Amino acid sequence: MSRILIVAAHPDDEILGCGGTISKLASNGHEAFTLILGEGITSRDEKRNTKLKAPAIKELKRQAVQANKLIGVKEVFMNDFPDNRFDTVSFLDIVKAIEKAKKKIRPEKIFTHYESDLNIDHQITQKAVITAARPLPKESVKEILSFEILSSTEWNNPQTFVPDTFFDITSTIEDKLAALSEYKSELRKFPHPRSLKGVRLNAENWGMKTGVRFAEVFKIVRSLR
Repeated sequence: MSRILIVAAHPDDEILGCGGTISKLASNGHEAFTLILGEGITSRDEKRNTKLKAPAIKELKRQAVQANKLIGVKEVFMNDFPDNRFDTVSFLDIVKAIEKAKKKIRPEKIFTHYESDLNIDHQITQKAVITAARPLPKESVKEILSFEILSSTEWNNPQTFVPDTFFDITSTIEDKLAALSEYKSELRKFPHPRSLKGVRLNAENWGMKTGVRFAEVFKIVRSLR
């Protein structure tokens, strides 16, 4: 069985992007780990103040641990890069954070963000993953897949996300929604796409296009078979 690493910019991205797929893979014996790079909350204020936001950041991290537990993730690694400000951080620092987790886990497969999301942190995360997992001799990573994040991927212009890999998550859609429900501060009310109903409808729409009830979709970045 393989080792899987999810590299997400913010808490809840990992569930939105591949929660149903990871739950299914974990139940089949694969080992899954999550790396969350950003603290995910301070961009909502006029000025970044991590001391003022410390209780909220701590609670969001607690929610992340619980959410990941529900989809079978073995361990969650967290960094505190500034929310929606990854472009103000040394790119090398982000790469090294990914390399550190990768060295510990030695994953064969990485799930991460799509390169052309509207969110700058998502864009930088994907580029950092590709940099950290360069196809050198003895590199453990054989496959990198990018996922969509509702309220980011589809909001960019032009829309370029065209998936080429589909996972049937009919048996795990409820696991994904239960995990997402742990992120109480991140959920929105329908018709916002980042709502429980929005997430279910999106999975149902992709499922309809591929002949199953519910699906999650990905675009392959690199795959060595």
